[in-house]
Amino acid sequence: MKQVKVDDNKVQGEGDYDAARNYDEATRDFVKSGKVEQAARDAAPANAAEAAELARAEQAGKSRSKGESTGSPTDEPAGAGPEARRP
Repeated sequence: MKQVKVDDNKVQGEGDYDAARNYDEATRDFVKSGKVEQAARDAAPANAAEAAELARAEQAGKSRSKGESTGSPTDEPAGAGPEARRP
């Protein structure tokens, strides 16, 4: 079996600190650039057909979701709260 040398100082996967730091820095720079509003306008649907396609895709994704999130770290998936555990 071939052995792969692993750099003990480099955490990969969800713990890739360099990638997270680079992403955070690039995001801050983009927000500071003042180009967010223009990027949002550029990303808007070009026409009604495209808007409908995006809405269908969103619904398809939500149909497989465990529920909406408020972004709070204490969010529980839909149906997982205390009311779901009551007899």
